[in-house]
Amino acid sequence: MNRNVLLVEPAYKTKFPPLGLMKISSYHKLLGDKVYFFKGTSREVDDFTYWDRIYISAVFTYHWNVTVETIKHYKKLVKGDTSRIFVGGIMATLMADELWRETGVVPLTGILDAPGALGDDNELIVEDMIPDYDLFDECQFVKESLLFDKSLLFDKPSQKNPLRYTLIEDSYFGYSTRGCIHKCDFCGVRILEPEFIEYKSLQAYVEGIKDTYGEKQHLVLFDNNILASRRFERIIHDIIQLGFEKGAKTEYKNKAGQTTHKQRHVDFNQGTDLRLINKKCIKLLSKIALYPLRIAFDHIKLKDKYCEKVKLAAENGIDHLSNYILYNYKDTPQDLWTRLKVNIDLNKKYGLSIYSFPMKFIPLNAKDRTYIDVPRWNYYFIRSVQRILNVLKGSVMAGEEFFYRAFGKNKTEFMMIVHMPERILMHRGRTTGPDEKVWIKKFKNLSKNEQKELLAILCENRTSNGLLTATAQSKNRKLRNILDYYLPEETSEK
Repeated sequence: MNRNVLLVEPAYKTKFPPLGLMKISSYHKLLGDKVYFFKGTSREVDDFTYWDRIYISAVFTYHWNVTVETIKHYKKLVKGDTSRIFVGGIMATLMADELWRETGVVPLTGILDAPGALGDDNELIVEDMIPDYDLFDECQFVKESLLFDKSLLFDKPSQKNPLRYTLIEDSYFGYSTRGCIHKCDFCGVRILEPEFIEYKSLQAYVEGIKDTYGEKQHLVLFDNNILASRRFERIIHDIIQLGFEKGAKTEYKNKAGQTTHKQRHVDFNQGTDLRLINKKCIKLLSKIALYPLRIAFDHIKLKDKYCEKVKLAAENGIDHLSNYILYNYKDTPQDLWTRLKVNIDLNKKYGLSIYSFPMKFIPLNAKDRTYIDVPRWNYYFIRSVQRILNVLKGSVMAGEEFFYRAFGKNKTEFMMIVHMPERILMHRGRTTGPDEKVWIKKFKNLSKNEQKELLAILCENRTSNGLLTATAQSKNRKLRNILDYYLPEETSEK
């Protein structure tokens, strides 16, 4: 057909490469089309050629503004012929009507798992395509554009090629199931993938990647609930047959030409379902090069079951775990601290290495990340937790001493920490002056009602000027004195 096809990802940072666009690239290359990729917008792209088709990924709803701006930008290139623009992804499915009203482009919803899903008369199924691992190497826009911010492509570029994410160079990635048997109201899978498909053959898929792009070290699967599959034992068998048994290694040659070995890992990246873990599936998981075992610990009421399943993993030789902890969703700050502390205790008890990843809940139709689960949470507590996590780069490590320093030795101390001014919170234990100790003394001198009033002022006055005015207007001397710590240092009276 020899069409010019442009694949676009809006200019937000992302951890993983756009798998959907990579499969669409393979689809069009198989048809003989010329494929290009670009991140964001640029006049270089606008002026390059006539675009027969433009595909834009619309993934996270909280990236609404940049995604809508990107769609509107490329809509101008097709001069009103919206049949040449295809918008798909998570946001496109969850907010299809609203996205259409905002942009005038009708989104593709769901998975491209049927022939003709892209309007062509053929029997090709995009979902079953081998993803194009060469897409980001070949794209002249990524390589040559002076306007392109390379830091936006992926958040961990490799040293070998700053435009290639290490996942692409080192990993097979895909699915062995689709959908989920649960309908959790905080999760979009029930809408995105309403049908649970309990088995997708990995062998032909992985072998296809290997034959086309070379052997990869790791296997990353994005299954939403792999343990729900009645063919889970078959999936484990496939993984072992592909060379990912426990202790598996790959051979490679270093720069000196010497042959050495690298440890292989299997990662069920979306996590495993705590409710479905049992002795049988743990024994099966222990047979593969699993690293780490990811388990979601979404609510404090799951504490006993969670501890039981972690113990089961430890008894079967699985000692590296990663733990997704949902917060800002029907929980309290104290609940968050308790769940994090549970992992510290389990590490110590069973000699494990559990890394916790607190994840802030955002509603399925949220257009930004500002949602707060009031009254359990508030603006200042959310901000304080995010400040701590930013220092920790998102993860809470396994060490007991490190945890206590970041989150406090008990719930009471944690609640004091989330009230702290930023300059004290971020430098606890490292300041040379008396500020931290003095602030703690002043905070403990506040009554419960005064603490509530302090928090209300902090939540209602989010700018320096607003806080300065509120401080000056407060009739409570103790509050005025402690509010001084929250002001920018150049305006502080201390």
